[in-house]
Amino acid sequence: MGNTFGLFFRVTTFGESHGAGLGCVIDGCPPNLPIDLELLQHEMDRRRPGQSDITTPRNEGDKVKVLSGIFEGVTLGTPIALMIENTNQQSKDYSKLKDVFRPGHADYTWQMKYGIRDYRGGGRSSGRETSARVMAGAIAKQILGQLGISVIAFSRQIGEIRAEKIDLSTIEKNLVRTADPDKAPLMEELVLKAKEEGDSVGGIVELLIQNAPVGLGEPVFDKINADLAKAIVSIPTVKGIEFGAGFDVATKKGSENNDTFVADKESEAGIGLAKNDAGGIAGGITTGQDIVMRIAVKPPSSINKEQKTVDAHGNPITLEVGGRHDPCIIPRFIPVAESMAAIVILDHLLRYRALCPDKVPFPAVSATSPKAARSSRA
Repeated sequence: MGNTFGLFFRVTTFGESHGAGLGCVIDGCPPNLPIDLELLQHEMDRRRPGQSDITTPRNEGDKVKVLSGIFEGVTLGTPIALMIENTNQQSKDYSKLKDVFRPGHADYTWQMKYGIRDYRGGGRSSGRETSARVMAGAIAKQILGQLGISVIAFSRQIGEIRAEKIDLSTIEKNLVRTADPDKAPLMEELVLKAKEEGDSVGGIVELLIQNAPVGLGEPVFDKINADLAKAIVSIPTVKGIEFGAGFDVATKKGSENNDTFVADKESEAGIGLAKNDAGGIAGGITTGQDIVMRIAVKPPSSINKEQKTVDAHGNPITLEVGGRHDPCIIPRFIPVAESMAAIVILDHLLRYRALCPDKVPFPAVSATSPKAARSSRA
């Protein structure tokens, strides 16, 4: 249970961190949409381990295999199955943890719930499960991109170092994926210091969804912010989320907090908003402004410092986890957050299209795709 997400664009993930591999099955993706497999692999490369000195040294290639649903560069409308193989797992690193509950992990709760668990890296509770989400998210991001919608996340804060400048063009030019090039070296230094100490650090990720149309989100239970919150909080290591002004609204008056309407000749309805403290959402429905979210990400729980815990029999022990772990997960968390947000937006676009088909045009097959080329020759 709980392995499938979405209503129209449905994603099921499978696999364990030290099993044969991990993957996803996407059901509900419309047919005839061009998919660039190189861009899909690029998203996986952004998430994969072993990409820099501030991430885990576990060196997985994470090369995606397309098992079904994509033919000659376009979607078939049938289930899309994607997977990667685990090739660099070191399960022996976890043999000493078979009967130990690691602080900050899901070991205890999984054992109590199921009476059995895969202790090799946490099994499905491992962050490696998120690789399957990125596969599905990479498909969603490409389709959204064809509609002019972008999903971008960056490190707003690592430890106590907070980004002040925001230049989105610099995100992929530094190891911590921040949008403030001046703070990037300080953030990197902080992560490396924690790594040397055998410790870890957390921070805040900011996520922007740009050019989403007005009208996404369903009244009451399926509000767009409710579904986005569920999607993001389902990612391991997330401890908090806010939209727009977020928790700052607690100190504002209504007259300060309300986003007032103004005339805007460039908008579809001729109406805009004077500011965006609501984060692009009103009444659970998108306003057409940028959707703005900030996500609190905890420090990775696996550290090389001694910690107090107990074994499965309740005996107190001193634990040093060891193994290969991230001193800060944020750089690799960012593509996962983008992926989950993209899945939600595409799912709601498909819902909106079903309700109001004239308002949500979908891109046709590319004129340069093999299928289109055959049609033109015919």
